[in-house]
Amino acid sequence: METILQHAQGLVYSLLCLMPSAYQKASLKALLGLFLDAQGHALPAHTSVKSASSLSRFLNRYRWPTLSVIRTTRQAILQQIATHLPHAKIPIRILIDLTTLEKSGKFWHLSTPTSAPQAPDPWIRFLNGKRGLHLVVLYLVVGEWRVPRSFRVWRGKGNAYPAQLGCKLLATVPKSLLNARVVIVQADTEFGTVEFLKAVRSRSWRPVVGLRSNRTLQDGRCLKELYRHAKRGLQVYLKDIDSPLTVSWFWLKRADGKRELRFVASTYPYSGAYLVQLGSKRWAIEGFFKTAKHQFGLHCFGQGTKLGVYRWLILSLIAYLLAHWIDQWSLPPVLDWKIASRLALQTLLPSIIWFQVLKQLRMSSEIAAQHGFEIILKSLPDPAYWERCKI
Repeated sequence: METILQHAQGLVYSLLCLMPSAYQKASLKALLGLFLDAQGHALPAHTSVKSASSLSRFLNRYRWPTLSVIRTTRQAILQQIATHLPHAKIPIRILIDLTTLEKSGKFWHLSTPTSAPQAPDPWIRFLNGKRGLHLVVLYLVVGEWRVPRSFRVWRGKGNAYPAQLGCKLLATVPKSLLNARVVIVQADTEFGTVEFLKAVRSRSWRPVVGLRSNRTLQDGRCLKELYRHAKRGLQVYLKDIDSPLTVSWFWLKRADGKRELRFVASTYPYSGAYLVQLGSKRWAIEGFFKTAKHQFGLHCFGQGTKLGVYRWLILSLIAYLLAHWIDQWSLPPVLDWKIASRLALQTLLPSIIWFQVLKQLRMSSEIAAQHGFEIILKSLPDPAYWERCKI
């Protein structure tokens, strides 16, 4: 398992080498340290290494290769997974879902459309009663590895809707990763469209998606009518879909204590009980969303440009990936994101820990003086010095 640590260290080193100056390398370290602090409120003002204004310039103004950072990270992910592939019989699961990074401020640069013909579409929108930045995320589950592969921003009505963005994300999955394995694509009812199902089926993958209870069958019946009149695992033909779908259903207990009838379908003839079991595994991406937001500050962006927001999201997801790798490297896994993040910070970015210690010492020097003590820091001599002393 030592190679997992080597992959994480190699990724950090490669990302730092992409920065064009020492100043920007320090800013990248500060931002990764900010995300790995895992306090849930990753605000630039909270870092002890750089000022908030310098981090803002790094995200919004400075020219560093954002696309190269993405390519380098994806290449490192593929190398790491190839080194630690699970058993060939374990399927690869692709999870696609929509999440909202809620915002209550004005964000005029992201939310107010202008009358200029070349003005970019705003990013902050209302969807399902929530105002914020809406992301369609593709999340890979390969054995024990959890990888956020890519995302797309929903830009509102008149643009590609979430299911279409999901189809575009499917095209980004590298064929080298699949390696002739069974691939299961899991998604919520938002993606149970004819277009999405055809996109999955055209790749010979197995979709397991939610369906709305009011979907119409080819015989004119409603999907909800199958409940109480058929057995789970029944094969049906939906309207506008020529291939049969295996359908099952279950009762979902909501937060208010009430139950809701949910339907799940697949083009593969799974049994009714197993299809429900597969459908429940889709909630793994919901756990990832909570972790990315509340531990790694995915939703805490406040940059003045879309480039700054985009870079913030990317670096937050990279911090999550590093913490996940370090968690798998530790034996046994710590199973605690705060502990894993702190361990990743100590292992991969020890200079950030050292700056935090220095800041704490400066703040404590007056307290030490009040009690008659003085804090003195001395540099350790070269290890070769002690060897010469022994001779």
